[in-house]
Amino acid sequence: MKKALIFWGGWDGHEPALVSERFARLLRGEDFCVDVYNSQEPLDDLERLMGLDLIIPCWTSGEMDGERRGNVAKAVAGGVGLAGCHGGMCDSFRTDTEWQFMTGGQWVSHPGGEVEYTVNVRRNSSPITLGLEDFPVKSEQYYMHVDPAVEVLATTRFPVVSYYHISNKPVDMPVVWTKYWGNGRVFYNSLGHHDDVFDNSPNAQVMMLRGMLWAAEGKEYAVKNGLTTERFENTAKMY
Repeated sequence: MKKALIFWGGWDGHEPALVSERFARLLRGEDFCVDVYNSQEPLDDLERLMGLDLIIPCWTSGEMDGERRGNVAKAVAGGVGLAGCHGGMCDSFRTDTEWQFMTGGQWVSHPGGEVEYTVNVRRNSSPITLGLEDFPVKSEQYYMHVDPAVEVLATTRFPVVSYYHISNKPVDMPVVWTKYWGNGRVFYNSLGHHDDVFDNSPNAQVMMLRGMLWAAEGKEYAVKNGLTTERFENTAKMY
């Protein structure tokens, strides 16, 4: 049985308790053992983190001390998956650039607040988007600064509303992506401002569940293929 840990907190406006319970329910339906904490304290135990298959942060803004973030980074580098949505993963710990490096992006704005927009699903070989079509969303449309190394699975077109950025050319902003951190798989979905987004736009939940499962498979893959973190360790000691 695969094991997942969800930790939630930070700004309550993103309904982290509800989102965490939704993700836990979805994973338990896939035969995961899931522990949910309204605290960062479980991140103190690196040995425990290394024994997981998946870590899910649901923590908007706030702070995380360097030792805890370092433990998450080491666990993910060792093959533990990391998956999250909206501000719960990519608007967390805004001053922690290593967290942003690991997760692949950082929220910077949502012009117009709650707006209607389209999520454009890219046609590629990813199992996360297989068979899914473009779909409408009414929620915050995240404008993000994104790591160019990510594999983009879905985008949205900016601008939808008039704001200072409208003077630039239209851009296709990543909404869903994957990347790697050491031997670990990282998945992000910018949808999820409120818990009901996943009910109102079912494809968002399908991608979220598939993304969590994909990230959690990385640990087993790393073990089967004899992958270690030795090639990363010398560089890591520099930080």
